Amino acid sequence: MPNAAAVSNATEKAAGVAGGLTDKVGGFFEKIGDVVKLTNIPQQISDVDAGGLFTNAWFMVPFVAFIGWQIYRQAFKDIIVVVLIVGLWWVSGTHYMQTLIIGDELQIGKVLPVMFGGAAALGLIIYMYFGRS
Repeated sequence: MPNAAAVSNATEKAAGVAGGLTDKVGGFFEKIGDVVKLTNIPQQISDVDAGGLFTNAWFMVPFVAFIGWQIYRQAFKDIIVVVLIVGLWWVSGTHYMQTLIIGDELQIGKVLPVMFGGAAALGLIIYMYFGRS
């Protein structure tokens, strides 16, 4: 049976390793957060003009070519994922999403349908990639 000093020493070493790992992971995510703040990614995403984007040939030609290539490859899973991403982007700009928070209060009645919709989309993706072969 190990003595109390050996157990204490092992516990301190394990805590030191876990603390160091936590600091490194926290530092990694802090750097990602700093990059997001410096590049103003949320602001840029919210400022996108969807009508202008989908009528711009510089966007539509590669987008249609990508979708055409996916159809040619018969990669319907990838097309469904792209449609879900575009749909998520569209839904995030609707009036419904803008009224999820009124003042400083989260509207629980409006959040639940969003959560269930997100869970359904995630469930569809998991089923497509892992449920069938």
